[in-house]
Parts: sequence; C-alpha cells; structure tokens
Amino acid sequence: MSNQFFHKPELALRRALELQGIHQSEAALSLLHDVLSSRRHRTWSPAYEQIMIAYLNLCLKLHRAREAKDGLHQYRNLAQAQAPGSLEKVIRYLLEKAEDQCSKAKAAVDAAAVAASEASTPLSILDDGDDDEGDGGIGPQTLLLSSMSTDPAKSQRDSLMLLPSLKFLWEIYRAVLDILRSNSKLEHVYHATAQSAFQFCREYSRRIEFRRLCELLRMHLGNLQKYGDDVSGKQNNKVRGWEGWSSESIELHLQTRFAQLETASSLKLYTEGFRTVEDISSIMTISNHRRKQNPDFPPPKAKLMAKYYEQLIELFWVSENYLFHAFAWYKYYILCKEYNKSMSEELKTQQASAVLLAALCIPSLPTKTDDGHGSSSTDNRFMDSVMQEKMSRMATLLNFNTRNPSRETLLEEINGQDIFSQVPDYLKDLYKLLEHGSDPLVLVRQGKPLLDQISPQAGADASSSLVGRYVQPLGNVLLLKLLWNLSSAYHTVKIDFIKELTDGLGMSFENVEKSIVLFTQTHKGLAVRIDHRAGCLRFGDAQLESDAMRSQLRVLGQQLEKVVASLSPDSSEAKEATRASIYQTVRDVRDAEHAKMLERKAHIEHRKEEIERLAQEKIKREQQQAAAEEAARRAEEERRIQREQQLREIEKKKKVEMELENDKKEKLLQALGYNTETMTAEQVAATDAEKLQKEHQDKINKKREEAERKTRDAAKQLDYLVRAIRIEELPLIKAKYDEKVKLDREEYEKEVVQKAQRAKEQWESDIKEKEILSNHNVFAYMKEFQEKAMEGRRLKYVVICSEADKEAELRAEKDKMKRARKRKQDEEKRIANEAARAKREEEERIAEEERRKKEEARRQREAEEEERRKQEAARMAEERERKDRQQEDRAPRSSRELDSAGTGGGGGKYVPPSRRGAGGGTRSDDRTGGGSRFGDRGIGGSSYPGGGRYEGRTDRRGAGSGGGSGYGGSDRGGGARDRREDGPPGDNSRWRR
Repeated sequence: MSNQFFHKPELALRRALELQGIHQSEAALSLLHDVLSSRRHRTWSPAYEQIMIAYLNLCLKLHRAREAKDGLHQYRNLAQAQAPGSLEKVIRYLLEKAEDQCSKAKAAVDAAAVAASEASTPLSILDDGDDDEGDGGIGPQTLLLSSMSTDPAKSQRDSLMLLPSLKFLWEIYRAVLDILRSNSKLEHVYHATAQSAFQFCREYSRRIEFRRLCELLRMHLGNLQKYGDDVSGKQNNKVRGWEGWSSESIELHLQTRFAQLETASSLKLYTEGFRTVEDISSIMTISNHRRKQNPDFPPPKAKLMAKYYEQLIELFWVSENYLFHAFAWYKYYILCKEYNKSMSEELKTQQASAVLLAALCIPSLPTKTDDGHGSSSTDNRFMDSVMQEKMSRMATLLNFNTRNPSRETLLEEINGQDIFSQVPDYLKDLYKLLEHGSDPLVLVRQGKPLLDQISPQAGADASSSLVGRYVQPLGNVLLLKLLWNLSSAYHTVKIDFIKELTDGLGMSFENVEKSIVLFTQTHKGLAVRIDHRAGCLRFGDAQLESDAMRSQLRVLGQQLEKVVASLSPDSSEAKEATRASIYQTVRDVRDAEHAKMLERKAHIEHRKEEIERLAQEKIKREQQQAAAEEAARRAEEERRIQREQQLREIEKKKKVEMELENDKKEKLLQALGYNTETMTAEQVAATDAEKLQKEHQDKINKKREEAERKTRDAAKQLDYLVRAIRIEELPLIKAKYDEKVKLDREEYEKEVVQKAQRAKEQWESDIKEKEILSNHNVFAYMKEFQEKAMEGRRLKYVVICSEADKEAELRAEKDKMKRARKRKQDEEKRIANEAARAKREEEERIAEEERRKKEEARRQREAEEEERRKQEAARMAEERERKDRQQEDRAPRSSRELDSAGTGGGGGKYVPPSRRGAGGGTRSDDRTGGGSRFGDRGIGGSSYPGGGRYEGRTDRRGAGSGGGSGYGGSDRGGGARDRREDGPPGDNSRWRR
C-alpha cells in the first residue's frame, strides 16, 4: 500500500501524519518504516530527519523498542557519512523523550501509591483499642503486615504503568550504545548515553540491567582494543567509523568508567566495581602505549586521576577492604600534593591525617622475627599463594607501584613521604601505641583519649567529618593488638578481666565476642577459645602452646646466660668446659648410634618391601582371574549380540518389505477411490496387489480414452462452427472490400490533381525569384565567396592531416610496445598456469592414490566381513543339520515318509489324492505342475493340496482350463498360464518372478 509514496518522502510523511490523525498509528508506523528501509533513496535530505522524528514519536507512543532500534540503524546507515549532526539530533531527541516518558510514568505510579495509601485505613489504628500489650499499640497483625516486603497492588501498578516505559528506555539505551560504539564523530554522544544509562540504573535500582550494561561497554572496549588499532599504533580500517585512540577519546572513556564505578558503589555491586577497575587499568595501558609510541601524547589529566582515586577510596571503604582503601588515599594525597598547588595547609593536614588513619585501620598481626621466635610456616599459613597473587594483581591494576601490598609497605611509603610531619601530635602518639605498644594492661587506657580526639563529637570542624569514620576500625585494630599481646603473655584470661580492659573501647562484650571470632577466622596466627563455662579465654591450641612455651623458656635461658656471663666470667668458663666434655661424649657414641639407626631402618624397609611384594602378587592374581572371566563374558556377550543383531536385521528387512508392499497397496486403493483410513493393516495386507494394479490401469485407460473422445468432439464442433461462420460472412466481406476500393480510388485521383497544381505554383514562384537574383549578380558573388571559403578549408585540412599522421605514428609505436608487454604478461601467465596446473594434477594424483588405497582397504574389509559372515552361516547350517539328524534319530518316521518309501519302486502301490497328477504331472521336480518357491517338500512342491498357492478366487478367463482353480489345481500351473498367454503382449512383469 505504501509503495506509491516511495518516489517522494514528503508525501509519505504527509500520509503518515494523516493516518496518525485518524488514530491509525500502526499503519503510519509501518509506512514510515518502509520509507526508511527502502533502497530507492539512499541520499540524505532534511525531510528524512522529520520522517525519523515522526517515526520515533510513534514508537514512543506504542512502546515499540524493536522498531525504534531498527529505525535508528536504518537512519545511521543513511546519515552517518552525510549528516552526522542530524543523527546526533535524532538520538538526543529520542533519549530526551524516552526519559521524560519514564519520569512521567514514575510520577504517576507514586501518585497512585499515595492515593491508595490515603484511601486505606491502617490496621494499627483499628487495633489500638483492642491491643492488650499497651506498649505503643502495635498488634500482631500490624507486625505481620509491616514485615511484608511486597505489595500486590504496587506490583500491579508498576507492571502496568511503569514497566513498559522502563523497558523501552532500557532498550533505547542499548540500541544507541550499539549504534555509536565505533563512531569517532559522535563519541561524546556515546559516552553521554552511557552516563545517562548509569543514572537510570541508580535512580530505578536496576541491578541486573547495570550488569548487562557493564558487559556491553566492556565488549565494546574489547572490540576497539582488538580491532581498532594495529600493533604499530596506526589507524586500522577493520572498525568502520573509528579514527583511532586520541587523548579526548581516552579521557571520555575514563570519565564513563568513573561514572560506572560510582554507580557500582551506590548499587553495592562490588564485583562489578572491581571489574570496572580492570577496565580502567586497560584504558590506562592504552594511554601508556600511546605515550611510548608518541612522546607528545598527553597523559590523563590529574583531575581525572584524582577523581578516580577518590571514588576508589569510597568503594574500598564500603567493601571494608581497608588495605586498598589506604593505598587509594595515599595515591590521592600524592596527586593532590603534586598538582594542587593552591591546597591550604589545613587541607594538607586533613588529608595526611586521613592517609595515616587509613593505614592504621588495616588489621595485621606483628611478626616475631626480632625477638628470636623465627617466623615458621605455621605462622604464615594463612597467607595463601592465590590470595597473594590476587592482591599483587589488584595493586598492579590500581597503579600502586608495589607487588606486595601490605600494611608495612604502606607505612614505609608514608614515612618516606614525610607525612608524619604534617599530622597532629595525638596521631603520632596513636601510631606509636599501635605499632610499638606491647603492654596489654595499659593499651586501651592509653588509646581511648586518642580515639576521643578523632571522634566527631570532639569538634564540629572539617577534620572531624573527614577522619571521624576511622574510630570504629581503629577500635577493632586496638582490640586485635590487645588480644595478640595477651596471647603472647598469658595462656588463660578471665572474661571479667577482658571486659575491664575493653571498657574504654565503647563496645559491648557481645561485639567484642563477635570481633574475637572474626579475628580467629581472618588471622590464623591468633588462636582464641572462649570458655563460658569456666568464664575465661584460652589462647592457642596444644601444638601452638608447646611451641610457644618452649620458645619462651629458650629465650629466657639465653637472656639469663648473657646476664650470668656478664656478672661472673669464671663460672662461664667452667660451664664451657662442662659443655665441651658433654659434646665429646656425644661424639664418641655418635657412630655406634648411627649404625644402629641405619640397621633398624634397613630392617624396616625390608619388611615393608616383602609385605608390599606379597600384596602386589595377590592383586596381580586377582586381576588376572578377573580379566579372564571378563574376557570370557565379553566373548559370550559379543556372540549373543551378533546373533540378536542378525535376527533383528532379518526381521527389519521383512518388516520393511511388508511396509513397502502395504504402502503400494494403499496408494492403489486411494487411486481407486477407497478410504484407506477406515481399513486396518490386516485388510490392506490381505488385498491382492496385482488385481489392484490391473484395476487401476484399467481406470486410467478409461479416463484417458474418455478425455480423448471429449477432445475430439470439441474439436469437431469448433470446426463446424468456424466453417459456418466463414461461409455466412463471405458475401459481407466481399461487398465491404469493393466499397473500400472505390473510396480509395476517388481519394487517390483527388490527391494527384491537388499535388500537380501545388507543384506548378511552386515552379512559377521559383522562376520569378531566380530572375531577380540573376539581375543582381548574386550567384557570381556566391561562387567567389564559396571558392575563398573552400581554399581556407583545404589549407586547414592539410595541417590536420599532417598532425593526424604524426599522432598515428605515435599511437602505432605505443600499440607496439603494449602488444610486446601483453605478450610478455601472457607468457608469464601461461607459465604460472602451467605450474599451477601441474601442481593441481599432482595433488589430484595424490588424492586419487589415497582414494584408491582407501577403496582397496574398504573392499578388503568387506571381503573379510563377507567371509566371516559365510563362515558363520555355514556354522549355523551345520548346527541345524546336526540338530535335524539328532531329531531324526530320536523321532519315529512319519506316514508320508513311509508312503514315499513304499512307492520308491514305482509299482502299482496306493497313491494319496494329494500326490495324484496336479496340473499335469506327478514328478517331484515338475516345475510347471505347481512348483513352490519354498522348496520341493512334496510331489506337487507344496505342503497343501493343489500344489500352488491358494488365492481364494477363480480366474475370470476360465476356471476349467489347465487344471482349474481352488483345490482342483494350481492357479499358477494351469489357469495362470492361460492368463499369461492370453494377456496383452509385454505385460508379463508380474510373472517374471
């Protein structure tokens, strides 16, 4: 219907507006879609922009996201190269309208929810008078209703009013991002759309859509990294519309990923936040590659990087990753210190304090290498290699300039940057207390005043709001430090004593218990057990307890030896002599003890080897026996499966033959007009296919003869009718022809007279004009002028001929060179074709040899399979013959065998009626007398009277001829032969079997 408007888009737009005016929006949308997708007009014009805006309005009205996406793709192909500004205008218009529509739907849903809440009466008001509790009037029904998280009415309103708009807006965001993913001219529109999509996910809490959006942006970035640029950094044409990475594009990508990181933090999707960090790292890698290739390529702006680390600070704080939170604060402080020259001293102090407090909030246990305890593998068991690898990878991605991110590393960096000189004194005291304080009895008492100074209640200045959130993490670190020091000094501590020590932290004992359990799970070096029955805390387990006590006594002994050596050097010399004698005794008995240990070890190894050898022999015998039984079972199973498979193949072949025969019969019955659906399979199988075939052929012949007769009659009738019409119209045609001849003759005579008269008048006029011109010598002047003009033309002709001769010589020389080059190229091409043909023939020969080898191998396998099948058949035949012989030996001889034995001499013995001459012969090998295809099982070749197959019918051509039918003779012996001889010539296909 809309093809008539294709020749002019303005007419299509006008028609679409008319259809929209009469409320036929579907037809208008279809019409505009046909115009946009038509291949007749591929040149952009302003009319197409109006058509696209009208088309998008219809899609917004009908919530057709798929049609809007298709229309944007069509308009992108039309306007991307010719009018990118128009494409940007259309996309911004669509996004603005879709967002406005979604906002209106959200406002309508909120208004409906407010109206519904005002119209309903709360149950708490109704239950106030009947409430027995008296504490605020909250009944059980009110509690149940308040615990419900879903409102059916609200869900219904959302699904009817808000969900279509949300779904449409989400699909539009995806379509626009997919269209502009590699368009460098509209890259700012792409990133603005992405940030609008992030705002959409934040506003409506669309967590699933946010994950999909992150995957989409990640896929676009991966495609640009993979196909956008080649290794050398030059522009690659694999991505259409992409002009390569520039500083502006890298900055836009970074801004988009920062918005993505902020959205992930607000939605609490920390996994997506960490993956976004990986995306930002890959973009930074691109920037670094560009700077290596081009030193003038600008790095990312410090403002952007500062914003990035600022968002990382919040992300790691919310996810309680205090280690990377502190590292992010450190990088943010370094950037601000280096690039923000206008930063005040107060702000520097605030940031330095935040960096130090963030580093102190990292929970960590101190090492004991300095006091002689040696860090064993048990102490560091919790440092898993996989976790270390993940931490180092994250530190590399975040550009933290370290492969081993830890609390100690960060504190060394802070000390190297001289941050301690910019923090207040109470923070320095707190650092010394947490790092070097070891007295658990005064640890909390000294730390409480310092934490009170950090707390926001201490003041209302900016520093309190910036560092006040670190009070609780610092309290946890202080508690961890307290437990660690207690575990180093005590084995058992009362719970009341712990309560007194932790009273200054502002934590209840339930929170202290939770923290202790959490510490024991996250810090494997700290082992604490809470024994509420005994009312105490027990530090360490049996293994750790013995090691710790032994190490403490060893350290105490070493220190006491140093003191004794310094106080009395003589006793030290006597002790050294005693120790030397002990060592000498040990050296004397060392060889004998070593020999005994080696002997005992050899004896143990010998016994182990003997036991293992006996066990291996027993296992080997059992395996051999099991293998022999399994081989016998598998051989028997294979033979059984083979027999069953042969039987199934035979049954399947018979079934297929029967089905083919039944299909043929059904087709013949349907062709004869029978309803085969009402017939059973037995009835179809009982029908005679030959009879049906003959009836079908007769019916076809009859139809053909009838059609030929009708055709002949119609042709004859048409011949009579045409002949009669021509006879009747012959006089009329002759009279009309005579009249036309007469009129043509009169018209011709009249035209001849008029033509002669006009020629005479023209001749007289020409004579007069010639006399006038002759009197004035016009012809002489004309002749003179003609001669002069011809002379100039002759001279010009000579010049043109000479130039043409020169040009022809040059062209002949060029043609000669071209022919020589062409002959050379043809010769090279011929040589290449010959080489290719020889190579192709060689490959074909090799392929033919391989095919012939495969064919020979296949034939050999088939021959072997056939030989094996024949052997199996011979074996089965021998088996049957052996069984038959056994049965014959055991069973008595039948009466028929006795009769045949009695008539073996050929004398006048009694002959049963079933063996008397059936079909003209009594010999067992008389094939014409009713032989059977089942073998010579009797005189007539059949196991039933008559010798032939009983078909239950009588031959229509004469039942008495040649042995009759039914029980009197074989249908194939006598009457069947008559039918074969009297039938039509050549129609003996059914008798050849």
